[in-house]
Amino acid sequence: MALRLETEIMYLKGVGPKLGELFSRKGLKNLKDLIEFYPRAYEDQRAARNIASLKPDDIVSIKATVVAVHSANMGRSARKMYDVVLRDSSGQIHCKYFRVPYKGYFERFKPLTEVRVVGKVTDYRNRIEFHHPDIRDIEPDEETKDALIPLYTEIEGLATAKIMKLVRLAFAQIEEWPEEVFPKWMMAKYELRPRQEALKEIHNPLPAKSAEYFQFKSSAQKRVIFEEFFWLELYLASRKTGLQKKDAPKIKNAGNLLDQIEKSLPFAMTGAQKRVLSEIKEDLAAGHPMHRLIQGDVGSGKTLVSFMAALTTIESQYQACLMAPTEILAEQHYKNAKKVLVPLGVRLGLLVGKTKAAERKVLLAALQEGQIDLIIGTHALIEDEVQFAQLGMVIIDEQHRFGVEQRGILKNKGNSPHFLVMTATPIPRTLAMTVYGDLDVSVIDEMPPGRSPIQTRAIFENKRPQALQFMLEQIQKGRQAYFVYPLVEESEKIDLKDAVSEYEKLQLQFPNVKVGLLHGKMKSDEKDKVMEQFRRNEIQVLVSTTVIEVGVDVPNANIMLIEHAERFGLSQLHQLRGRVGRGEHKSFCILIMGYAVSEEGKQRTEMMEKTSDGFKIAEFDLEMRGPGEFMGTKQSGLAGFKLANLVRDMQILQDARAAAFEVLKRDPKLIFNDHQGLKAELLREHGPTALAGIA
Repeated sequence: MALRLETEIMYLKGVGPKLGELFSRKGLKNLKDLIEFYPRAYEDQRAARNIASLKPDDIVSIKATVVAVHSANMGRSARKMYDVVLRDSSGQIHCKYFRVPYKGYFERFKPLTEVRVVGKVTDYRNRIEFHHPDIRDIEPDEETKDALIPLYTEIEGLATAKIMKLVRLAFAQIEEWPEEVFPKWMMAKYELRPRQEALKEIHNPLPAKSAEYFQFKSSAQKRVIFEEFFWLELYLASRKTGLQKKDAPKIKNAGNLLDQIEKSLPFAMTGAQKRVLSEIKEDLAAGHPMHRLIQGDVGSGKTLVSFMAALTTIESQYQACLMAPTEILAEQHYKNAKKVLVPLGVRLGLLVGKTKAAERKVLLAALQEGQIDLIIGTHALIEDEVQFAQLGMVIIDEQHRFGVEQRGILKNKGNSPHFLVMTATPIPRTLAMTVYGDLDVSVIDEMPPGRSPIQTRAIFENKRPQALQFMLEQIQKGRQAYFVYPLVEESEKIDLKDAVSEYEKLQLQFPNVKVGLLHGKMKSDEKDKVMEQFRRNEIQVLVSTTVIEVGVDVPNANIMLIEHAERFGLSQLHQLRGRVGRGEHKSFCILIMGYAVSEEGKQRTEMMEKTSDGFKIAEFDLEMRGPGEFMGTKQSGLAGFKLANLVRDMQILQDARAAAFEVLKRDPKLIFNDHQGLKAELLREHGPTALAGIA
């Protein structure tokens, strides 16, 4: 049969139903999927070395013999560290793994088996090691030594050499290839290779280009990376173009109320706050809906800027709403708004899940009749019965906690309202361009005067008694403390300290200190009661899970202890730390680590000690974890990158974004003949909604 890209893999010679099912379980259904299963690395067998010649940071290929495979528990947790010990005629080396590639991976390595190892040499405590190298059996039909060999992510039961042969077989047997979709002007301007040619070379790399392939800088790899970014950026550019065509509420900035609010503040606004407010005012005057993201570290003053944006809207006789992810945060915003906005005559409302039915009925009627200027709430705001008289601005706090649909429902309650989203999770510029490419980004990169840096120290479990003594000394000075745990209750599966058990122990250990407990399984009114007691200093030590990550503001709390800090992500540690340092007192954050910590865990805690700059932390976090995990969810577009890397390929991303906007500038509706391929691919990638902005 004639093979096409759409042909199922099982029909490729040498595959069949059984092997086809193995590919299918990995998400590879057809030949297009197979040829887009790109090598994750390359091995240059010309650079083969022996163990004695290895130096730190070398990327090498060696032949060696298995001596033994050891495993050890990583501290109190259920996780294990595996160590594959290898030797050759020149010496011995350890290959460490802190996670299992797949079930049965280590059972393959029997003593005296000859294997090939490819990986980066690491200097760990003055000893060279491999961390997570690629180890495979020496195969009888292994490629000759003058070749550059592609290495694929292993599929259980399929060696990388077998995958390579099947990919090359697919190239030989596919009879029909689609035409090039990129227009000639774009290929020339960005020096892009034809797609089919680039794909073939990626799987059949030239040994002379080994250095380029190792660094993912070959022209073939660049073509594929560019197109992966380009399809997402074209979609985002089309959405942004569509927004710019809509008419928005006319916001006339008289400025009277803004002047009054600024004069009433007990402090001066920072230059960064003023700059971002100025960007917002420009958007509001532009005639099309504002679509802006405000990034700013914890405590940088984003909320004040959002209140002032809402005030500008209200002054033009429109309503505004602010949606927060938790009731604690919504209520905090409401309390702050009462202090700042009510004296200016702004009529406020608060709508959360626990709002009583009678109160809710009155509130919704007032909102629909235009008697409320600004309503603050949680997900309750997106319910059908919530109707506005004239919604002019939607503000969303900690927006990454809401889905696209939830944000869309709120926007649809008005006629193309202005849209402002805020996040205290610093997002590196590359990621913001990709995930929020249809938003303009403002950054509040300056902290208000008077905020002292938080002193952060990472310690091991054996220093815990000293940390507790230091906490007690702070409490005796009149301060308060947070104690954060990764679990609510004890778990049989994971051997970690939990909030409930440790709360009980701390009560016994410090009988003269009032200890409180807060976690996500508690009822809403219970949580509120505990938080109110903590705010009033009736509780001195608050034992909590990460429920305090967002929205808790107690200026008198100046010390935080985080147990099993190695188990938390960097951005989460940074958010948690932001709960202290909010008052006039010198503040401290102590990261307590378990006994066995991975190299990655150590790097995270070291980064926390080095800097309190959220953007530096975010860049490092993105490098370590990759974009999907960094965002905490598989955001639209991010899961589709097979070869592109947001950290490594930033320049290509910027080129792809520029190309996407240039396409729509040249041909806003994609009607030119040489843009029909782009239009069809955009439709295939993102569905009919992709064309809504350019129709």
